[in-house]
Amino acid sequence: MAGLKGFGVCSLAVLLVSLVGCGAESPAGKPEAGRAPASAGAKNYELLNVSYDPTRELWKDLNGAFAAQYQKDSGNTVEIKQSHGGSSSQARAVIDGLEADVVTLAMWQDTEAISKKGLIKEGWEERLPNRSLPYSSTIVFVVRKGNPKGIKEWTDLVKADVQVITPNPKTSGNGKLSFLAAWGSVVLNGGSEDDAQAFVKKLYLNVPVLDTGARGSTTTFAQKGIGDVHLGWENEARLEVKEANGDLEIVYPKQSILAEPHIAVVDGNVDRKGTREASESYLKFLYTDAGQEIIAKHFYRPADEAILKKHAEAFPQIDLFPITKIAAGWDEAQKKFFAEGALFDAIYQPSGK
Repeated sequence: MAGLKGFGVCSLAVLLVSLVGCGAESPAGKPEAGRAPASAGAKNYELLNVSYDPTRELWKDLNGAFAAQYQKDSGNTVEIKQSHGGSSSQARAVIDGLEADVVTLAMWQDTEAISKKGLIKEGWEERLPNRSLPYSSTIVFVVRKGNPKGIKEWTDLVKADVQVITPNPKTSGNGKLSFLAAWGSVVLNGGSEDDAQAFVKKLYLNVPVLDTGARGSTTTFAQKGIGDVHLGWENEARLEVKEANGDLEIVYPKQSILAEPHIAVVDGNVDRKGTREASESYLKFLYTDAGQEIIAKHFYRPADEAILKKHAEAFPQIDLFPITKIAAGWDEAQKKFFAEGALFDAIYQPSGK
């Protein structure tokens, strides 16, 4: 598990450190051996990408590839720093003054919250292809070797002897999506909302600890050995299993939620910093064949149908339902399930059973 030892280091509590620690663990754009120096008059940009928890490895590769291509195309250099944490916490940090050039958060509502504060212009979702979605994902199960508890479907998560590891839906996109996937597994299969509420209440009684973000939950399950099943992003699950060297396995339920992590330029910051052109080029790079191939390599489902088909073996077919199957949209879902005093607060008691 050596590859997991760094998980969770960049918590929100050490956000400023994360910008020069984990956030810059692989700064892109620095001249490499054999790379031609920037020409006279070339510009040097520094961008900050504020993202959610389990995207460190993805952006490390994307940043390096983009920086090399950008210098080749424009003659300018760019260094991209990263900041990671629970998606909702990251959005709050940007609203409170963290000078992100771009945000690549887990949840639409987190990007929209920044927009409502005036930092991102209205209509941001339509400014990039595919509704500003270069990739999608879902929530799957990670279990111990041999799946000793026989966990195959959402219904198995409420068995009395099953401990479930999932992050806090109040702070984490992974947590929200896991909650909503569990809810949908009831109401989309003939159950009532009362049935769904009883189900998720029982499920969270099986959760021994709620970490603030996805990577923290990975650490709890994979390193600390707590729990029988981990509800994680598909890409995080693949990395988790790879690093476990045979000690963990992935289980795909028949049905799960469609995760749509949108991307956006933070207009108020890039216009003040003079980084708009570089920031927009950075996000557009994600839609190129090179960007989409890197996305697929890290087990995010690429938006390009041809590249997704090319990597079909890596992405099992499951029934992925959008948020609109269980709520009018993300605003309604936030208000109903995750706002202060809403349904999650009603069913979850952190003091224990």
